[in-house]
Amino acid sequence: MTGPIRHVAVIDIGKTNAKLALVDLERGAETDQHRMPNAVLTDGPYPHFDIEALWAFILQSLASLRRKSAIDAVSITTHGATAALIDDGDTLALPVLDYEYEGPQQTAIEYDTIRPPFTETGSPRLPIGLNLGAQLFWQRQAFPDAFARTRSILPYPQYWAWRLTGVAASEVTSLGCHTDLWSPSAGDFSSLVEDMGWRPLMPPMQPASARLGPVLPAVAEATGLDPSTPVLCGVHDSNASLLPHLISRRPPFSVVSTGTWVVAMAIGGREPALDPRRDTLVNVNAFGDPVPSARFMGGREFSLLTEDRETWTEADAEAVLRKGLFLLPSVQQGSGPFPDRKAEWRGEAAGAGEKQAATCFYLALMTATCLELVGAAGETIVEGPFAGNTLFIRMLAAATGRPVIADLAAATGTSIGAALLAAEAREPQMQKSRPITSPGGAWEAYTRTWKAEVLRTAAQ
Repeated sequence: MTGPIRHVAVIDIGKTNAKLALVDLERGAETDQHRMPNAVLTDGPYPHFDIEALWAFILQSLASLRRKSAIDAVSITTHGATAALIDDGDTLALPVLDYEYEGPQQTAIEYDTIRPPFTETGSPRLPIGLNLGAQLFWQRQAFPDAFARTRSILPYPQYWAWRLTGVAASEVTSLGCHTDLWSPSAGDFSSLVEDMGWRPLMPPMQPASARLGPVLPAVAEATGLDPSTPVLCGVHDSNASLLPHLISRRPPFSVVSTGTWVVAMAIGGREPALDPRRDTLVNVNAFGDPVPSARFMGGREFSLLTEDRETWTEADAEAVLRKGLFLLPSVQQGSGPFPDRKAEWRGEAAGAGEKQAATCFYLALMTATCLELVGAAGETIVEGPFAGNTLFIRMLAAATGRPVIADLAAATGTSIGAALLAAEAREPQMQKSRPITSPGGAWEAYTRTWKAEVLRTAAQ
């Protein structure tokens, strides 16, 4: 394939949905997309992702997009806390584990005696399978024969790159997101990898933007892609959201990536004292630099509380502010800045609209808490579904006292960032959005009361 890369097909696998988007780099926007739910199968030894359904979706979507447009490259971004174990036969030694399965808790006590400290990895101890190292340790203990057949451990974006190209790679953003497997300060695998003898299972490190190779002949035949179409190594989804801003903005600023998880990342802010007990961590960006980060399961919480429907009105929002209707953390326990607290309401909603408005305010205040924990300064850019939630945006501005920019350029911010891996040093075309500032008055009073109530109840 010759000439500059313009049209990039992005495989974007989130925890809830999978997407294949076509991104036009000259316009800096998605021009087409296909979606499917990311199902979890319950057969086999444990709950696992439906890999073959995802693969069929990828091939069919690439073929459909190719019939309508040129595709100059393929890039990949996925959620974290996931890896594929590949055996000598180039098949899965074990199913790709759903990180929400509680199996790794069975070996948690033993794992805690051997995992590296937070000071080495920047990785907090998380429940279930949210630490990838805990997953691997449990699989090794529970399925010793299958684990012994493993010849490669592939981070999830790199697994799909391998399916497309046959080339195995490791990559720093995927290894540096609360896995316990990476040391950001050393720029190398952690002591856990050495102690467990896993280094030989880790493929060579490659930059997220590396062209691992052209698509395999079978992929070209199934999709209609040019056989020389390059496939990029791939990137963790939160870092895909961050990448366009690293290229085009001057610090300090912060990026809030929203989806199933809300991830707050601070660039050039004050030096924070990260608290691993509150789900703060050190991510590693696409250039290999550490990024103070914090997160909570905001998208999941929104779905649980609203069934993904927004029916609130401005009158509902005004009523919530006037009445002082609050939702206190945490709806989804076990992670986030208040992992051990059980959600409770203060006041009574007059209807679904008021409850939804209060939910949006709660999510904004949780996000503001995350930003405070990581030392955020300057403008806050919100990517993904919450960027279109005007109540969330306004309350976030009120709670932080800093301008908030809602990036509405893409249905999710991850696809644009992943496409930029193929941009060949081209600066992204960023669609300018007007910063939203605090509405003041009742909004700021609401934030103060919410924070005071959280502190008061924590002291009880």
